[in-house]
Amino acid sequence: MNSALIPNLDLRQENVAFPLRMENNSNPPAVPGGHTHSLVILDNRELDRQCLAQCMAAQKADLQILAFGTIEEWKQKRDEYPPLSAILLNVGGKKIDEPAVSEQIRKLSSEFVSTPLIVLADSDDFGQIVRALEYGAKGFIPASVSVSVCMELIALSVAGGIFVPASALFAMRHLLDSSTSTARPLAGIFTDRQVEVVEALRRGKANKIIAYELNLRESTVKVHVRNIMKKVKATNRTEVVFKLNDLFLSSGSAANSLC
Repeated sequence: MNSALIPNLDLRQENVAFPLRMENNSNPPAVPGGHTHSLVILDNRELDRQCLAQCMAAQKADLQILAFGTIEEWKQKRDEYPPLSAILLNVGGKKIDEPAVSEQIRKLSSEFVSTPLIVLADSDDFGQIVRALEYGAKGFIPASVSVSVCMELIALSVAGGIFVPASALFAMRHLLDSSTSTARPLAGIFTDRQVEVVEALRRGKANKIIAYELNLRESTVKVHVRNIMKKVKATNRTEVVFKLNDLFLSSGSAANSLC
């Protein structure tokens, strides 16, 4: 393409690397040094990932932004770039529970254990957010946020935090408020006493408080919690809450479909 035909187009790429094979098989332009870490954007849509990378690079000059179609492409040139800080997987309008997407999240999160995987998606559906975290993502960013906010949320994940949209919290609150109507469908999964413990767990109550309110020994509560974790295949209390809320969401949807 002759750049002279587009006089307002700035072709400089000072803060962003596009390690993609060009049509004439030439190497990508060199990127100035000074970057201590890098962020990899994964998106099989070339135009989308390049545009996003350009915008992010303008916001974060000390972070080298890399755009690849697959993680395998990055691995081939990983030695050319600074240490990896995070991976941003842009799934666009795809559903998290689509087999290809869920498998990609699981594979990346298990391979890059010490590197946070953040999902960027068009949707902020609560069920999709829960599944992304369940599959191993350390954050879920809706495409409705600004680039600057997106960069701050990525920094939060790098620091060890987990971000979910406010809409997810509102959805969780709605589930808590409607717990009496959705608890009954779960009776086939948990015992009556476990359902009571489930309700307390979803409200973030400690074992001592649960024991006091249910008139149980704390050791008995711990046994119930362990059994609940086994039933939902969770490894910690945080994961229990996410999976329980997912179960309540599914139960509520099933109930609505029968109405």
